[in-house]
Amino acid sequence: MLTAVTVMTLDAGTGDSSPVEPVRSAAGEVFGPMETGVSTLADPVVSGIETLGDMRDLESHNDQLEQRVAEMRAELSTVAVDRNRLAQYDALAGVSTSSEFRLLPARVVAVGPAQAFARTVTIDAGSDDGVRADMTVVEAGGLVGRVLRTDAHTATVLLAVDAGSVVGGRLAESMELGYLRGDGEIGGDGLLDMLLVDPTETPAPGDTVVTWGSRGGRPYVTGVPIGTVTDVQANAGDQSVSAQVEPFADMSSLDLVAVVLGPERLEPRNQLSRVAPGDVGYGGP
Repeated sequence: MLTAVTVMTLDAGTGDSSPVEPVRSAAGEVFGPMETGVSTLADPVVSGIETLGDMRDLESHNDQLEQRVAEMRAELSTVAVDRNRLAQYDALAGVSTSSEFRLLPARVVAVGPAQAFARTVTIDAGSDDGVRADMTVVEAGGLVGRVLRTDAHTATVLLAVDAGSVVGGRLAESMELGYLRGDGEIGGDGLLDMLLVDPTETPAPGDTVVTWGSRGGRPYVTGVPIGTVTDVQANAGDQSVSAQVEPFADMSSLDLVAVVLGPERLEPRNQLSRVAPGDVGYGGP
């Protein structure tokens, strides 16, 4: 320490002609090239470590971006479905408001045969929700069918287009009565054959057909739109008149439907009018 202090004193006190200057120069000439060599060797290593860290950050950021893209793609894929369901909710809410029916909304969760019938769907509302056999099922467009059987949380609905289904119908213009049977087809080919009670009456294409109703509103309540007359045929053999009716409800794309719980408007917890139009995920109670 004394030597160091002495050298520092001599170096500081003599200015530019310091006796330590030759030693400093010699040390610079010896150690300078060594420092340069060590720096040259170390730079690639340091750069490699920094690059590796940057790559890991980029990979993490890329994983986050890919996850976000997947989420956005999933959101976009359901936009059309949500929009359609929102429109169905609005339409069913309008049916509930403009009629005296008390409706329970439900979602179609399966399509398939039940018992001896071929055209049925399963909905996610059952006996625990107040659904019973022979209740009318509708959608925003019109009649869907009737409840065939129920479990605690699901119910099987017989579609009006089933070949074993019979619905009492009335021509909206003339009030004439008839019976409608399905042809067993679903989709664009699914039609109903209407046989009028009075063979002297002839419906016209474009006439609207509605349900005439059943005693106690089961299995069908009165006044539910069924479809439109598309063709009329006169049967010379028995002098009867039949008509082909295209149903308003598209049986091949059923999603949101409603079970008619009663003809009077009550205030139950699950009344459709209490459902907010924005509650797109709602599928039952």
